[in-house]
Amino acid sequence: MHILGLNAYHGDSSAAVLVDGQLTAAIEEERLNRIKHWAGLPVLAAKRCLALSGGGDVHHVAVSRDPRANLGRKLLRLLAAMRRPGHAVDRAVNSARIVRLQDELDANGVPGLANAKLHFVEHHRAHMASAFFPSPFEEAAVISIDGFGDFSSVMWGTGRGSRMQIRGAVHFPHSLGLFYTAFTQFLGFPNYGDEYKMMGLGAYGEPRFVPQIRQLIRTERDQIRLNLDYFRHHTDGIQMTWRAGQPQVSPVYSRRFVEVFGAPRIPRSEITQTHKDLAASVQAVLEDCYIALLRFVQKESGMSAVCLAGGVALNCVANGTIFDRTEFRDIYVQPAAHDAGTSIGAALYVWSEILRKPRRFVMQDVYYGPAYYEDEIRQELDESGAPYERLSEAELVDQTARAIADGKIVGWYQGRMEFGPRALGNRSILADPRRAGMKDILNSRIKYREPFRPFCPSILSERAAEYFETGYASPFMVMAYKIKPEQQRRIPAVTHGDGTGRLQTVEKHSNPLYWKLIHRFGELTGVPVLINTSFNENEPVVDTPRQAIDCFMRTQMDVLVAGPFLLSKTTNREAVRQRDIVFAEQCCG
Repeated sequence: MHILGLNAYHGDSSAAVLVDGQLTAAIEEERLNRIKHWAGLPVLAAKRCLALSGGGDVHHVAVSRDPRANLGRKLLRLLAAMRRPGHAVDRAVNSARIVRLQDELDANGVPGLANAKLHFVEHHRAHMASAFFPSPFEEAAVISIDGFGDFSSVMWGTGRGSRMQIRGAVHFPHSLGLFYTAFTQFLGFPNYGDEYKMMGLGAYGEPRFVPQIRQLIRTERDQIRLNLDYFRHHTDGIQMTWRAGQPQVSPVYSRRFVEVFGAPRIPRSEITQTHKDLAASVQAVLEDCYIALLRFVQKESGMSAVCLAGGVALNCVANGTIFDRTEFRDIYVQPAAHDAGTSIGAALYVWSEILRKPRRFVMQDVYYGPAYYEDEIRQELDESGAPYERLSEAELVDQTARAIADGKIVGWYQGRMEFGPRALGNRSILADPRRAGMKDILNSRIKYREPFRPFCPSILSERAAEYFETGYASPFMVMAYKIKPEQQRRIPAVTHGDGTGRLQTVEKHSNPLYWKLIHRFGELTGVPVLINTSFNENEPVVDTPRQAIDCFMRTQMDVLVAGPFLLSKTTNREAVRQRDIVFAEQCCG
């Protein structure tokens, strides 16, 4: 049985396929069309996922939206919005597209849908399904927290076996995610999905504005309550663009907000200590609200394990406090906790809740995208004119580890592409965490991004307790743990301003080649840790070998390891020069 899951006409559009209850493919549309956070119908991702899953007839299509969910609340809101007809029309058009989704898929040539049954899965139910059903737990509390989806911002309940029970929700206009977005925009990070930038900035500030910020939001049992005087989404509405392209969201904060906190920071202008302190204060208040909600759910459910999804669940700093501040003893965070993961959740919801099938799948890794094999990589290398050498696996691991130990920056391109926002060892840029200046080098010369942005440590799972104060596995880079003080001096490039690291614990069975590389680096240096950041430069993570080669050529990476092939920048000066000439000719017409 084939189930096609979709996140459609929403940010981070994606597709996923289940075959007999097992996830076989999952891809974000942005990886294929190269437009970050792309919102629209994920046609390319759907086609590729179906091809990776063997083709054939699709029996069910599950979309992570339900136009009927909270319909009464939506109609009341629509009536209130009639004085802003443009906004009302945009919402109506978006909902109509969801209803016509199967026809749109057919019109765009997605195969195998002639006899498929279409299912609408409420947004937060899809999030919850994406967290609980692929978790290793037989029973757990389940919580979804984000901005808004189908007129809700929080939903929680319990999962047992193959079923979930919904026990509470927070509805529009109140939202913990929107609270965080407002300050993200205010601090000069206006793009869709920029919240992680404010989280990183907060590590360099002091939370001295907490009393003022607490006037904006509070928790009451399982309810989030905004002081709506500081927001405008419920009165003026906010302009949201979900058509094909990168999503755009207008400012959600009000004039009252500006009166209290001053003028918004202009994007790309100087970041002052006040901005850092404000970010730290917002993070502290978010954590207090987040933990209060989790404590309530733990007490009400009696569960010792929790499964988390929704964009707020990607706040790794908040996640890193759960063990210390709640009674939960086991945690599973969906690695694609943002809206892309709802394609998986919608498909799993249909499998378990609608078809009443038993759970058959545990999501232990994220390698569900396309793979390009030796012949394909070799062809692209030959066409690029870049000299390279082919190595055995042992040679590849040893030479790559030695290059990193010597201070080289390595593009690492292997196996199937990751699903979700994190590169976890298949589409990664790797470097030496022992070098204090490496963070600045990567930010300024490779990633071309803000200097405060941190980098993540990949560490052998069996060695994590030696370096971090919490040894609980974090394979998806969604938890930030305190690095032990004596180890911070050994790995300064991945020690954030607050002494934490957003770690990835690497297990041999999940990614044997990456594990071997870290292990060999540990043998050479005594430190079984690598800097790991996504293989890209102000673009979606690379998908094809050609994209990997191009990113390597145009940045100051030193080495590219693609499949069994190794390229050094020092032997590719002519190939880089020719690439720059072609690029200049294309730019100049």
